Amino acid sequence: MTCSNGLLVAGGGVTAADVDTTTDVLGVRMGSPIMLAPTARQRDLHPSGELGMARGATETSTTMIVSNVASYPFPRIAEVADSPLWFQLYAKRDLDRTREIIEQAQGAECQAIVVTIDQQASYYERALHDRNLGGVPRGPRQLSKNSSANPYRVGAGRLWYEWGLFDDIRPMVEVPMLAKGILTGEDARHCLDQGVDGIVVSNHGGRALDYGPSTLEVLEEVVDAVQGRVPVLIDSGFRRGADVLKALALGAAAVCLGRASRWG
Repeated sequence: MTCSNGLLVAGGGVTAADVDTTTDVLGVRMGSPIMLAPTARQRDLHPSGELGMARGATETSTTMIVSNVASYPFPRIAEVADSPLWFQLYAKRDLDRTREIIEQAQGAECQAIVVTIDQQASYYERALHDRNLGGVPRGPRQLSKNSSANPYRVGAGRLWYEWGLFDDIRPMVEVPMLAKGILTGEDARHCLDQGVDGIVVSNHGGRALDYGPSTLEVLEEVVDAVQGRVPVLIDSGFRRGADVLKALALGAAAVCLGRASRWG
């Protein structure tokens, strides 16, 4: 059997030594199309937190996306990392505060800004059931019943997000900018209209809305909508190499792992 790289391989397979997993995403050279998804407060898992994760990413030539709510400031994480670092942003309504956050990350040489635009209510649906239907609140955000102005008592920290957000922050961003949290082709096209450089298909780990679709089932729709104009990344629910392979086959440029690396 002759493979696409011209090698003759007995038995119809490819030897591992002949496989080249390197790839390029937005000008960043990576050892493989696997990245570390942004996950918050990693010191809850291990004392070294994101510092240890960054060292592990360096050893494996893996690009790490650092959470906006990491246990350590981005510049300190950057000090221990020799592999590429991207920064995940939760934009603030106060544009001056948003500018400070972006400038800090860019000052520490982050290579991309990933703007999360999903989970606007900043709450989990099952927690709302508990709070509004008489149950015992669970989860990290246990607010009092009178703590929010809206009838659902949902924290309003991100309820102001609109597409114009990208117009506001684009002048602040000097590196590629991605939109994270896309689940439909329509929203992917909106992202292109806003001039983003990449898209991350994500349902926030599948823990925000009880009936949200899995990212793998909507990936093909998003890839078709983008038509190769920008790279499409994906996260949420990926655990094994076989999961990664499926996403790559459906058009993802790279796959971001969150829980897998946290367990590690």
